[in-house]
Amino acid sequence: MKKVTLLLSVLCLIAMLGIANAQEEITTKIGEWERAKAYTKEYLDAMPESGYALKPTPEMRSFAEQMLHLTDANYGFTSTATGEKSPYGLGELEKLQDKSKAKVIKEVMAGYDYVIAALKKMSLKQLDEKVKFMNRFEMTKSMVFTKDFEHQTHHRGQATVYLRLAGVKPPQEKLF
Repeated sequence: MKKVTLLLSVLCLIAMLGIANAQEEITTKIGEWERAKAYTKEYLDAMPESGYALKPTPEMRSFAEQMLHLTDANYGFTSTATGEKSPYGLGELEKLQDKSKAKVIKEVMAGYDYVIAALKKMSLKQLDEKVKFMNRFEMTKSMVFTKDFEHQTHHRGQATVYLRLAGVKPPQEKLF
């Protein structure tokens, strides 16, 4: 009887550790997205209003369009992972007529909030489910969020050049 009780106790402990690790993984993802949001906000705040229309070359996106492109992807990738319809169509934000600093900041922050809210609703089991991404790549929902994180990091990094061209010192890197 003591061996059965001990075995059950060990099994319960293992299950509890698994649940704790799963929650820690989700909490870590959320924390990373909150850090990315704060870091991106620093970029948005650093660029003067006049720099939002800045294009390094005529065929490139403006600073505002870069940030709105980043946000389009945040909505699209998250929509794929959750199965919920995105509030915006693909590329819709990037084409906004109002690309003022205030409008862009509002939209970009809302895009990050959309990702963070979605992650807060998901379980580790849901994140392990597979989806078809861009109608051709099968991957876990967790990997969709990882690809989105990589995408927003890439475009925020490109924005460093825009800030330099506008005569602005980019924000200090925020790895932690």
